Amino acid sequence: MVRLWGRSGARSARRPSGERIRGAPDRGLAVPGTGLPREALAEGRRAGRFSAVRATLGGRSLAGQVFLLQVVIVLLLVVAAVAALVLQVRYDTTQEARHRSVAVAEAFANAPGTREALDSPDPTAVLQPRAEAAREATDVDFIVVMNTDGVRYTHPKPDRIGKTFVGTIEPALAGRVVVEEITGTLGPLVQAVVPIKDPDGKVVGLVSAGVTKATVGGTADRQLPLLLAAAAAALALSTAGTALVSKRLLRQTHGLGPDEMTRMYEHHDAVLHAVREGVIIVGAEGRLLLANDEAHRLLDLPEDAEGHRVLHLGLAPDTAELLDSGRMATDEVHLVKDRLLAVNQRPTTLRGRPSGSVATLRDSTELRALSGRAEEARERLNMLYDAGVGIGTSLDVTRTAEELAELAVPRFADFATVDLFEAVLGGGQPEAATGLRRTASGGISKDAPLYPVGEKIRFVDSSPQARALKDGQAVIEPRLDEAPGWRAQDLERSAQVVDFGIHSLVAVPLRAGSLVLGVVSFWRSRGAGPFDTDEVALAEELVARAAVSIDNARRYTREHSMAVTLQRSLLPRSLPEQNALDIAYRYLPAQAGVGGDWFDVLPLSGARVALVVGDVVGHGLHAAATMGRLRTAVHNFSALDLPPDELLALLDELVARIDQDETEEEGDTAPVTGATCLYAVYDPVSQRCTIARAGHPPPALIQPDGSVDFPDVPAGPPLGLGGLPFETAELELAEDSRLVLYTDGLVEDRERDIDEGLELLRAALGRAGRSPEETCQAVLDARQPGRASDDIALLVARTRALGSELVAEWQVPSDPAAVAQVRSAVTRTLQAWGLEELSFATELILSELVTNAIRYGGEPIRVRMLRDRSLICEVFDSSSTSPHLRYATMTDEGGRGLFLVAQLADRWGTRYLPAGKVIWAEQPLP
Repeated sequence: MVRLWGRSGARSARRPSGERIRGAPDRGLAVPGTGLPREALAEGRRAGRFSAVRATLGGRSLAGQVFLLQVVIVLLLVVAAVAALVLQVRYDTTQEARHRSVAVAEAFANAPGTREALDSPDPTAVLQPRAEAAREATDVDFIVVMNTDGVRYTHPKPDRIGKTFVGTIEPALAGRVVVEEITGTLGPLVQAVVPIKDPDGKVVGLVSAGVTKATVGGTADRQLPLLLAAAAAALALSTAGTALVSKRLLRQTHGLGPDEMTRMYEHHDAVLHAVREGVIIVGAEGRLLLANDEAHRLLDLPEDAEGHRVLHLGLAPDTAELLDSGRMATDEVHLVKDRLLAVNQRPTTLRGRPSGSVATLRDSTELRALSGRAEEARERLNMLYDAGVGIGTSLDVTRTAEELAELAVPRFADFATVDLFEAVLGGGQPEAATGLRRTASGGISKDAPLYPVGEKIRFVDSSPQARALKDGQAVIEPRLDEAPGWRAQDLERSAQVVDFGIHSLVAVPLRAGSLVLGVVSFWRSRGAGPFDTDEVALAEELVARAAVSIDNARRYTREHSMAVTLQRSLLPRSLPEQNALDIAYRYLPAQAGVGGDWFDVLPLSGARVALVVGDVVGHGLHAAATMGRLRTAVHNFSALDLPPDELLALLDELVARIDQDETEEEGDTAPVTGATCLYAVYDPVSQRCTIARAGHPPPALIQPDGSVDFPDVPAGPPLGLGGLPFETAELELAEDSRLVLYTDGLVEDRERDIDEGLELLRAALGRAGRSPEETCQAVLDARQPGRASDDIALLVARTRALGSELVAEWQVPSDPAAVAQVRSAVTRTLQAWGLEELSFATELILSELVTNAIRYGGEPIRVRMLRDRSLICEVFDSSSTSPHLRYATMTDEGGRGLFLVAQLADRWGTRYLPAGKVIWAEQPLP
């Protein structure tokens, strides 16, 4: 038997095998299995396709019926739309004609000369040319001017002039505008009548303008072809769209008619009962309409189940409730006897009203068991992945241990504890003799009777934790109530743990290479099964990943502690005593590592004080060690009493030499790129401050009135570049001013540039109190909270002035006899200061220094004596040669003066100036 299928539907023909179709010529061998010749079969297929198209056009198929119906509807809609558009065009044209007539009539009535022409001897001679010209210009059919009796003065047809106007003029004589549609001398038309008024408001004439209906209709007729063309295009497009829809419907229905689709439904019904998936259709009121054979088998339904309420079929309550409710369900699992059924249900609607639901049933008993094991394996892989990502986010040993406990609870255990050797917490090597300390703990509840965090623990040898530490392998105790070795750790606490419900334990050593850092304990309580051997492997993998992060944190803690210790030892532990400045400072190390910021306060000769702030870019031991070398160099260079620019030049040369030496060495040491420094010298006598900076942020100055500015100090290149000079700036500082020095970590970070940071610093300084301590605190309080990515050094110095009553100064002529006068003046000054005890030594010191200046120096020569924390004597001369201390022989006549000065003074030295030098000596006050 052969079944031939055409686009118009199913067509079948039964013939015995090998038998020809009656009336068909023999055109070749029969197709095997069909009994038909190949030519006949091809012709049958072509005939099938032709019959499908013919059936579609004839309307027999569902697609053809839909096509014809849609074409009729579209045609009616297009015709209605064209009619509506034509009527609308005519209406719009009429309205436009009415408005145009009124506008033209009013314009002509109010035009200059119209009213005067009515009073002329021959109004027609004046108004007729004007009316015709206005009519042609405004595209109206007539403009008629008449008197108050309705007699025309103008008309497009001259023979109508002098005759009575056809239309309503009474309202116009009353001063109103009249618009009407009438049949006049020119035929049907739309016209408007407007009064002509004199200055007193009296109507002296009338003007009428209008458009004939022929003109109005002509406009509509001119637009009609366009409307018809648009309608034809719309009809063509709609028909084409309908054809496309019908073609798609034809393809979807395979050209079937209603009867053929009914037969196909019957075929589908047969297939429905043959599939191995249960299908249930429930109608209104929860009645079972259809259940295929598989549904009967899975639900064990009775033979006459169709037509009964699903609630009365003896199903499990939850399954019956789902089928009766008709609600949507996706892979909802229901236990039916010994089977797990996955139910999918979707509601159906009929004409917009709920009418039932369709549900499918699948037996997923074995699949559920396999998916459960796969889900468990996937969860374990996810936990190990999360461990690699979430453990070790910080280089802090304690925080890393806490991350391990947080990850394990409750995904793997109900409680987790991490115990580390105490040496590990400080970054050292783990030592069993130091004991363990509970570093982290996590659990599903806070009241578990386990050792608290911070407790120092020594596990007995029989405990699982001790055995894990000794053997280096995980130890499992599936039943703690039956584990005497674990109970021996603490009998009372162990009983409390068991009573609390904790029943299973896995102890895993924290191993990082050959080092055992501690032990991790995983606990389970009621509601969870005991640990098994598969879970022990997971625990070991989890702890192994965490051990790497904890060991990294331990190493970082050790290096960080070493760097901090080195840095703290290199920074000043206390500020030197001096009277020129009231100083406060703050130093905040970076959270990520130790940096190279430093500051210093250096007393100089002549009661002056040097302030230094520097920064070596980078972190770690190398930056801290480099900072110490630079700070030591600044100490040494400041002892030479060099100006700030010369000191920075020497420091720049030193840094370049350090870079060169480290580049030549083998190793991974990095050059000191990015080192900056600011050096300032304040003189309390002159109240001048000399500043130079090498790539460092500018200082801030708070005036006594509270105003804040950033002095313009030339910005030199960073240290180590070489080849460029440094410049100085000299500031006049009023007493009680505050000079603020800082490093770039205070005003610059990844989220803002230095200009924004300087403005924030200005605002903070403007709100600060008057003391340096208050200023430091205000600046730090104004900082944005968060982890500092760079060191911060802050130095605030409030200026003081050395009063004139504590300064004595004399000009000395270049004459040896003047030495006696100097001694006398010095004695009187010391008596006034109450320092008579120092008179002998001071006279001797100044005598030697002044004598040397007269003998070896040049004019002018000045002597200055300051009373500060010590008595300071200074002798200035214009020579740049410096005396040297030496031992004089027995035969030398001189050379003993500086030796005496050195013996009598506490300190002495030479300070070079642009125009000479100063030799100074200090004596302690009694």
